[in-house]
Amino acid sequence: MKSIVTISDPEALQLMADDTRRKIIHMLRAKEMTVSQLADELDLTPQAVYHHIKKMLKAGLVEVSREERVEHLIESYYRAVAEAFLFHMGEASFAPKYVSEELQAAINGLRQIGFDIEEDPEKISRLVELETKLAKCCLSGKYEEAITRLENVGFLTKQAMLELVRQLSPSDEEYEEFLRLKREHRDALKSLVKRSP
Repeated sequence: MKSIVTISDPEALQLMADDTRRKIIHMLRAKEMTVSQLADELDLTPQAVYHHIKKMLKAGLVEVSREERVEHLIESYYRAVAEAFLFHMGEASFAPKYVSEELQAAINGLRQIGFDIEEDPEKISRLVELETKLAKCCLSGKYEEAITRLENVGFLTKQAMLELVRQLSPSDEEYEEFLRLKREHRDALKSLVKRSP
């Protein structure tokens, strides 16, 4: 198993949007498992789990680690192909639908840890607009692509490199615009919070 694999295939990115597949990847990062074992842990049918595994095999997210004969059958053990995945979404990460789904998931996560956040579609729509602008601002696609493809650099280092590129590549005017958008984004987010934990 590799330590980090960069995933940029749109189909693989779409597969990982599913909560069940994310749980499967999480489990298969810890240990190799059969479809039956996964089904028991997830309280799903083996057929449902195999459906997910088949798609994840095709996308290169999981692999067969070994096979074992059980009576007249051969049982496959699966594992994740990496301990961590770095998802490079390119232009897909700027799509309002994607930004909206990720923002809503993040807001739900904040609620789970104690933030009292109001459900205001207009304010959330503004946040989506600002996040889309921020994602496009101050990051050169050529650097982002090159960083995500580095094989000998860890995930956290790649994140640090992306942040450094955001500061080094833009002109002073572009960077000031980035800072203005960050402040506006923070204000918009704070306007949704009724009570912090």
